Amino acid sequence: MRSDLSGLLEFVLVAEKRSFTAAAAELRLTAPRVSQIIRALEERVGTRLLQRTTRNVALTEAGARFLARVKPALTEVDAALGSLEEARERPAGTLRISIPRLAYLQILQPRLATFLEEYPDICLDIFIQDDAVDLVSGGFDAGIHLGETLGHDVIAVRVSEDQSIAVVGAPSYFETRSKPRHPRDLKQHECINYRASLGAPIYRWEFTEHGREIEVAVEGRLQFNDRDLILSAAISGLGLAYVSASRAREHLVQKRLARVLEEWCPPFPGLFLYYASRANLEPKLRALIEFLRVGGSKRHSGA
Repeated sequence: MRSDLSGLLEFVLVAEKRSFTAAAAELRLTAPRVSQIIRALEERVGTRLLQRTTRNVALTEAGARFLARVKPALTEVDAALGSLEEARERPAGTLRISIPRLAYLQILQPRLATFLEEYPDICLDIFIQDDAVDLVSGGFDAGIHLGETLGHDVIAVRVSEDQSIAVVGAPSYFETRSKPRHPRDLKQHECINYRASLGAPIYRWEFTEHGREIEVAVEGRLQFNDRDLILSAAISGLGLAYVSASRAREHLVQKRLARVLEEWCPPFPGLFLYYASRANLEPKLRALIEFLRVGGSKRHSGA
């Protein structure tokens, strides 16, 4: 098909300008080269399209009919290419994003109205899920998750400040129990566990001791696959919860919860927007990245 299309543009230009020289100038070719291309086209279609004299160029009857069909088609092709070029520059289309519920509430929801107002041609298809996903297999344009959970084959851009974990319990819980001073003291406490799904292991609570990461398998009679319910149970005095400090912040301020083991929970890199590759980055995704970016970007190798 590519060989069948060869020479069409040259033919249309020569027919319109009635000149090989003028057409060649626009195409940045020599007149003999344009003549050679047209001759090859005529041989391919098996009929003469142009009458040539030393001074003039005219269409044959077959050439006139051919021009009437070819010129609108080339105009459509040009328009189609133009629309692609416009799409490369204009932020438009649907962005499919995977994001945990808390990250949505903290990062995206407060700025959503402003983003939609600034980019009226962008639609957001938002999937709430706690786990970081494989963007390509999941069909997502981007995801937002904790930086430490991301692999080394993505590009990640910071969209929040550093975060930290909080171990919290209700004042009513501590009325009959002493507060833990070390993570090993948690074995004497009723801890509320988290498990993402039936087949997943129970999450081990992570702490930092003298720069060394340690994990503690805590015990308790309650476990959930929903972190909001874990927090609610802790507020009800049913045990200690291991949650993000930002999730517990309001309840700590209102004294519904008290924090313990804070020195064992140092800050860590917060939330990052991640995507598959810098190559051919679409304007719609570039717009979201720049809108949410905090500070510099963090590049993982392999992208």
